[in-house]
Amino acid sequence: MSSEQPPRPPWRLPDPQAAGNLFAPLARERVEVLAFVYLGRNQQVLGIRHARSAFRTRLDLPIRDVAADAIAFDAFGVVMAHNHPSGDPTPSQADRDATRRLARALDALGVRLLDHLVVATRGITSFRSLGFL
Repeated sequence: MSSEQPPRPPWRLPDPQAAGNLFAPLARERVEVLAFVYLGRNQQVLGIRHARSAFRTRLDLPIRDVAADAIAFDAFGVVMAHNHPSGDPTPSQADRDATRRLARALDALGVRLLDHLVVATRGITSFRSLGFL
């Protein structure tokens, strides 16, 4: 019997399905968790960072930390994900507003916000697929 461990960088995250698979475990979290994967130009994973909330339904987006990590990793792009402990993967207006703020901040640094995934027990929603990015 083997225990499956997530791959460690460097590996590639070539498409939204791979990103969804990477972040799927967030659906089991009981509080909101933000996760960021920093990518090079060839979709190579440079690093991953998580931020956990003390609250079930709210988490402040650490834009300065995300920007600092993107610079430190010399990232081309960032994929963001967070969970909805309610089980509903529908993005809220607050999710949409925070995503726009992060995309603008990263754009000023020459880094693209490639997607924002909302992960829940009833599915995963991609902001890019919905046309929000």
